[in-house]
Amino acid sequence: MGKNIKVRPSRGQALFGFFVGVIFCIIGIFVIIPEFEMFGLVWFLFAVGSTIVNAVNAFGEEGIASHEIEVDSDAEDENSNLNFEEKLRKLKALKDDGIITLEEYENKKKEILEEKW
Repeated sequence: MGKNIKVRPSRGQALFGFFVGVIFCIIGIFVIIPEFEMFGLVWFLFAVGSTIVNAVNAFGEEGIASHEIEVDSDAEDENSNLNFEEKLRKLKALKDDGIITLEEYENKKKEILEEKW
């Protein structure tokens, strides 16, 4: 079973988007709608929607996620197995290079093998 992580824009980014949205709404009311009628109305509605989303992200605690990431728990297990294998390889390299003694190598190897993997 995976874990869902929701990503939302930062508060600063949402504030910027909110103020730009307000400007777009004002331009929409006074310039775009009178000039382009139906297209202007659609444009204005998109500007209002964007402004609302940014306001919720800027001023709300939860906010609206712009991305949702599902992390698979199996992927975490694979990473821990890689770390386990990596530890053993590094330990062997230390022994082969003469940095640690055979006794130190065996003790540390036993420690690593007793870890959950």
